[in-house]
Amino acid sequence: MTDTDSGTHPDAAPDWLAPLVAACRRLGPDDVPFRRRIAGTAPNGRSAAVLMLFAGPGDAPELLLTERAAEMRAHAGQAAFPGGTIDPTDAGPVAAALREANEETGLDPDGVVPLVTLPPLTIPVTGFAVTPVLAHWARPVPVRVVDQGETAAVVRVPVAALTDPAARFLVTGPSGYVGPAFAAGGLLVWGFTAGLVDWMLTLAGWARPWDRSDVRDLDEVWAQRHDLSAGTTAWKSGHAAPSRPDAAAEGGPIR
Repeated sequence: MTDTDSGTHPDAAPDWLAPLVAACRRLGPDDVPFRRRIAGTAPNGRSAAVLMLFAGPGDAPELLLTERAAEMRAHAGQAAFPGGTIDPTDAGPVAAALREANEETGLDPDGVVPLVTLPPLTIPVTGFAVTPVLAHWARPVPVRVVDQGETAAVVRVPVAALTDPAARFLVTGPSGYVGPAFAAGGLLVWGFTAGLVDWMLTLAGWARPWDRSDVRDLDEVWAQRHDLSAGTTAWKSGHAAPSRPDAAAEGGPIR
């Protein structure tokens, strides 16, 4: 457990989330399984937070994700957790993650129970130190695209869709980047966001064996990302997504 845990309530986790919370609380600086450097302070002095929000019931949990608008200067069209920069007026990562989620999706923060924060992770391309906030959506409300210039879609993705071996593969980009990816909820989840999803599924004991020899070209799967999966309720802005991924950013969701 980190010193950024102010405002979290790990003992309030429902039974089905308790193992994941317990695993997160045991994490240390050397436990990050994907290529990100632990950092207490961002090299550029900029810190951010993302909200990893799980809704029940426990036999059919869902995870809230967004798709960034095509007009964004960075990471356009990419799947991301709600989140963004920690402002000076924010009390900390938890407050920032809840504020950003409200601004992006219309989420009511009063219905969210923050459970635990993970160690801050640095996104090398941007230099942001990002604190993931694991939370339980105790009282879900309808969510939507609030600002079409920022968000293209808001999606409640079933965890079952993310753990489906048929939805999992690796992507590789022209820079040599190779990382996990998911085709779920009409989204292509890759880069930083996919690394966190993959990590959470493993820690929770939800992950299923999948074919790690299935390596796909990022440009090719990007072009067909909205056709790769179906069956998930999404709230879309109707704006077109960019024709190519921001490969150099490796899917980092922070602006």
